[in-house]
Amino acid sequence: MRAMHRVVVLALDGVYPFELGIPQRVFGTAEGLYEVVTCTVDGQPVRTSSDFAIAPDQGPEALAEADTVVIPPYESAPDSTRLPAPVAEALARIPSGARIVSICTGAFTLAAAGLLDGHPATTHWHLADRFRAMFPAVDLDADVLFVDDGAILTSAGAASGVDVCLHLVRKDHGSEVANHVARRCVTPPWREGGQAQYIEQPVPRPSAAGTAGTQEWALGRLGEPLTLTDLAGHARMSLRTFARRFRDEVGMSPGRWLIQQRVARARELLESSDVPVEQIATRVGFATPASLRQHLHTAIGVSPQVYRRTFRAAGDR
Repeated sequence: MRAMHRVVVLALDGVYPFELGIPQRVFGTAEGLYEVVTCTVDGQPVRTSSDFAIAPDQGPEALAEADTVVIPPYESAPDSTRLPAPVAEALARIPSGARIVSICTGAFTLAAAGLLDGHPATTHWHLADRFRAMFPAVDLDADVLFVDDGAILTSAGAASGVDVCLHLVRKDHGSEVANHVARRCVTPPWREGGQAQYIEQPVPRPSAAGTAGTQEWALGRLGEPLTLTDLAGHARMSLRTFARRFRDEVGMSPGRWLIQQRVARARELLESSDVPVEQIATRVGFATPASLRQHLHTAIGVSPQVYRRTFRAAGDR
C-alpha cells in the first residue's frame, strides 16, 4: 500500500502552464504527504497555450493508480460537448474511488464526460453562459471560487485552483499543514469556496482606496458588535462612501465580509482548540451559538461539532 496520496495531473493539448503547475506547487509543498505526477493521454508531449511544449514522463496508465486526478484548463476545453476518444479513454482509467478536481475550464471536460450531470459545479465566470447552454443538466454556480461536491471538485479561474488545492490539503491533513503550505507558497491560507469570483471588479484608484486600515482594525475586534457605523467612523467616511469604497476594494459588502472573517476565525478555533462552541461564538462576534451554527452551515454545510471532529481527525493522520 502506498504511503503517500497520489495526485495525477492530466495535461491535455493546449494546457495552460500556470494552472498545470498549481497541483505540484501546492501538494508538493506538503512534504511527504502527496506524490504528484503529470501524464498525457498517450504518453507523448503536448503543446501548451504558450510558446512551448511539455513532455511528461507518464502516459494514461498513471491515472489508474490515482487517489486524486486534476484536470487543468486547456485551449479547446469549451469547444465541444463530446470528448475526443483518447481523452474519454484516459478518463475511463480513473478508479471509481478517486477524487476528481477541475481548474477553470477543466470543468467543461468533466461535464462532457457526464460526470457533473445533476451536480453543483463552477467554472470561469466569463464562460458561464456557454457552459449552461452546453450542459443544462449541470447545476452551475458561476459566482463562487470553487465547489466541493465530495468526490468531484470544480474551481473557477486560475488562482482559484490554488484555493481548491489548499482546501483539499486542509481537508486531508488539517489547518496546520494547510497553513504551512500556504506560507511556503506565499498565498492566503484560506478563501471560502463560496466567496465571489472577481467579476469585472474595477481596481480602485489610489486616491479612492481607504478601507484596508479599517479591515485590519476590525479583524482585531471581531468579538465586538461592530456595525457599519463603527467601520465608517474608523475610516472617517460617511456610511455611503465607506460602503461603496469597501465594495470596490473587497468585492462584497462590509457586513458579508465581517461574517466571512468571523466564520474563518471560528474555524481556526474549532481546529486548534478545545474551547466550547458557546465561547467560540462569543469570541468571534456572533450573538448566539445558534448564529455561529447557522453561518458555519451556510459556509461549509456542517455543524461546529462535525467540523471540529473532521479536522481533528485530519490533523491526527
